Amino acid sequence: MAAALVSLRPVRDRPAESAQVVVAAASAPATSLVVGDRIVHMRGLGPPATDRLLSRVATNIGAAIGAVVAFWGVDWSRDISVVAAGTEQEFRVAAGGGPASQWDDIAAVTVAQHVDPVRRVAIGQRIVFAPGAVRMSSTALRMVLAHEVFHYAARVDTALDAPRWLTEGVADFVARPYPANIRTGAVAVPAALRLPSDADLDAPGPQRSSAYDRAWWFARFVADTYGPAKLRQFYLAACGVGRSELSVAIREVLDTDAAGLLAHWRQWLTR
Repeated sequence: MAAALVSLRPVRDRPAESAQVVVAAASAPATSLVVGDRIVHMRGLGPPATDRLLSRVATNIGAAIGAVVAFWGVDWSRDISVVAAGTEQEFRVAAGGGPASQWDDIAAVTVAQHVDPVRRVAIGQRIVFAPGAVRMSSTALRMVLAHEVFHYAARVDTALDAPRWLTEGVADFVARPYPANIRTGAVAVPAALRLPSDADLDAPGPQRSSAYDRAWWFARFVADTYGPAKLRQFYLAACGVGRSELSVAIREVLDTDAAGLLAHWRQWLTR
């Protein structure tokens, strides 16, 4: 299932810009769930619909954690906080503010009050779901959960200025590593194929959908061509603390240059 078919999409992890949601989350009663060696703390901030959403999260988060561990490993936080926002305003505050239309097609965000990548510490980190996420299909919810759990796991190892298209593409790869029922010719390759910009990722609607898909296809290409372990190594080289410039990471990890890599990506897409 392509993420373009998901009505509510995940978005990049980002710092919270207001204490409003932090205070509300801290005061809301929590339900804890043990998943292997992790503890998931779930809080609903509003109406009964948030309880229904968190019940579905509890059913599916084990698979999301398993997908992240399989790709990223086990060295990340044993405590995972999940909050279901009760109102669109609460969710917009958690997402960082801005026009309401910017968040119309966003299902969840991963936020933190403070991140210290050098010490590998993230304070106040939580996955926050929008109220509309309760309407997602089971497949869509599983994808969003795995995407956000990856952001949660990788946050302390990700530079604050990491390329967003790569962090999003890898998160989507973890959420949907292999396509199902992709038809021959189903991928339309534009004449001027390019990686998505921050503006593409921030624009609501088809532009954002296309940006996420391009980021996902690139991550899938690297994993398919070089292997998932090499994709993880590339993420750390290009997005990790003390990261290299993208051109350097491409050369050192993938043994090519940017032009050659994009040409190879185009060939892979049109295969």
